[in-house]
Amino acid sequence: MQIEVMEHFGIKKYFRDADFFETDTAKRLFKQLKKIIPEGQLIALTGVVGIGKTTYLERIQKQLAAEKNVIVAKSLSVEKSKTNLTTLITALFYDVSGDNDYRVPKLGEKRERDLQELIKKSKKPVVLFCDEAHDLHHRTLTGLKRLMEVIHEGGGKLSIVLAGHPKLRNDLKSPTMEEVGYRALTMSLDASQGILRDYINWLLDKCTDDKMKVKDIIEDQAVDYLAEHLTTPLQVEQHLTLALEEAYAVGVKPINVDLLEETLSSRIDEIEPTLIRHGYNERVIADQFRYKPADVRKLFKGDLDPTRAKEMTAEMREAGLPI
Repeated sequence: MQIEVMEHFGIKKYFRDADFFETDTAKRLFKQLKKIIPEGQLIALTGVVGIGKTTYLERIQKQLAAEKNVIVAKSLSVEKSKTNLTTLITALFYDVSGDNDYRVPKLGEKRERDLQELIKKSKKPVVLFCDEAHDLHHRTLTGLKRLMEVIHEGGGKLSIVLAGHPKLRNDLKSPTMEEVGYRALTMSLDASQGILRDYINWLLDKCTDDKMKVKDIIEDQAVDYLAEHLTTPLQVEQHLTLALEEAYAVGVKPINVDLLEETLSSRIDEIEPTLIRHGYNERVIADQFRYKPADVRKLFKGDLDPTRAKEMTAEMREAGLPI
């Protein structure tokens, strides 16, 4: 957001720098997580793009680390699509030992035995957090489940929290993932979507100076309009920023519904962006359902033969896709 726009509307900090907006859903999930993590569980935390999974994970990790009842481990690799079992086991060695120079054994058998002993000696439950877990290969997920069993056999406790798009939840439910999915406890952050009106008011209150009131920035009807047409906090931040910049440019204050109708993307609820928010882009859909990429593109554009489009839509809906 441009500085002159921020000054005009009394905005003192960027929306992305606002504090954590804790919903009742977030509080309930955290209470559950604190209870089950020390038990050694496989947990899948899912939510659409922009719902706040990464922010929520960071908050959980900080609180658990501060309480010191469990050892918190996580992979710092930025190449999430290339994360595999070796990457995650290495992260466990570093974080459980507290030594980033720890010499991790290269041979699988010795590596697992050493990790088993290391966790046992720590005398605390260990939790490994893995963000963007919807990109993990099914062999990695299976390996993580077996790793938990190895640690349990050695007298330790290892919980794994997988965070990802709803695609992760659907993958775990598939027949090919029964070995892992049956043992996974799935939780969803998407219930937070019903509180966007409160989020908009909270966000503006946190990011504006004391002299500026929310109603001086945006009309109540415009707040309702955003809450009805958007689905995630990230969308709110993006479209509110666009609206503020447009309002400044045309001299409108406070923001009204007419201005939002001009700035809000008409494609926001189309099939392609909706599926992408759930973790299904063109490549993922083509690979999972063995469709021709060209057919997927035509489906997105509405150019596919109606009979074929109906077949593909039915198959994807049966697999849990929001279509």
